[in-house]
Amino acid sequence: MKPDRSLLEKHWSLNPEIIFLNHGSFGATPNRVMEEQNRIRLHLESDPVRFFEREAFESMNQARQVLSEFINANPDGMTFCQNATSGVNTVLRSLILKKGDEIIVPNHSYQACWNAIDFIASRWGVKIVVVDLPFRCDSEEEIIEPLLGAITSKTVLAMIDTVTSPTGLRMPFEKLVREFQSRGVDVLLDAAHGPGIVPMDLSKLDAAWVTGNCHKWLCSPKGSAFLHIREDKKKQTKPLTISHGHSVDLSSQEKFRFEFDWQGTRDPTAILCIPKSIETLESMVQGGFDEIMEHNNSLALKARNLLCESLGTDPPTPDSMISAMATIDLPGTYSGGADIMGDPLHNKLLDEFGIQVPVFPWPHHKMRYFRISAYLYNAIEEYEYLAEILQENI
Repeated sequence: MKPDRSLLEKHWSLNPEIIFLNHGSFGATPNRVMEEQNRIRLHLESDPVRFFEREAFESMNQARQVLSEFINANPDGMTFCQNATSGVNTVLRSLILKKGDEIIVPNHSYQACWNAIDFIASRWGVKIVVVDLPFRCDSEEEIIEPLLGAITSKTVLAMIDTVTSPTGLRMPFEKLVREFQSRGVDVLLDAAHGPGIVPMDLSKLDAAWVTGNCHKWLCSPKGSAFLHIREDKKKQTKPLTISHGHSVDLSSQEKFRFEFDWQGTRDPTAILCIPKSIETLESMVQGGFDEIMEHNNSLALKARNLLCESLGTDPPTPDSMISAMATIDLPGTYSGGADIMGDPLHNKLLDEFGIQVPVFPWPHHKMRYFRISAYLYNAIEEYEYLAEILQENI
């Protein structure tokens, strides 16, 4: 018999027949937020011209202010995009590089963003320095030292994650940003897993660029993300889509805002729901997002430990390097690259047992992993059920 979710599941419309342990891939939007998006869409369609000409910019500004307050960012440098991969591409496609420059990439990086670096490296003749980091480690120093040790006089950029997508590792990004930039290396912080999963203070971080999703751990509708650009990088950073703002004669800040806020007709309702998402989630618990992050983190740790015990394997990282996601290796099961039809174990878990959890090979470590996520709607009994099924099927 499948276990129940937590009492807070009533706020979501998740399929009751599915044990949903994969919040980390695309998030899950609460019903109240979806209702808000529908309301905004209906309002937009009641007079699209009025909406885009008179209301959209101010509504976008309100969303920008709320998000900037949430992650303590300078709103003048805050822009919106549809996902963190778009944010990474925006930065990379804006760079002017020279042959021989070096870009540091950890081997835990999200492949889509790694691909974007491969693309611009081939265009400019740049060297990509892939830093091999362990999956199993005992301390964050095993992450920090190899990354800093890869810096040379030719290093111009490092792309660092807040929480790694494939391996669920809570990176020591605060220390890394400080150490890289103190050595004259700009940091592009990939915070795809950022707002709502780890505390973020962008003003204190002062990274050159930070991009992150709001549709994951803030649970806003799909297609809502941000790119924050430090003041000294704003002039050189251009949106992926060059539109009307490129030719206007305005002050530098007005031009920056126009270029990023208007890139052609698009549905902005997911972005405009960010304030409602933050408000809705904070209303579910007394302690706001501090309590939400603590709850999700504690549940993920408890689930990871019981799964490791069930499978007879040791937790691969210290508790301090886990947030609301945890990845567990399946030793002896790696057989090469990804199958276009999906991992057989993943497919079996979903099709036969109704468990939605990612299972995938990771060629950079020559290992096969599964990754769990924890959110307010989950309950520990769901992970116990997964452990029971895994014991019988691997």
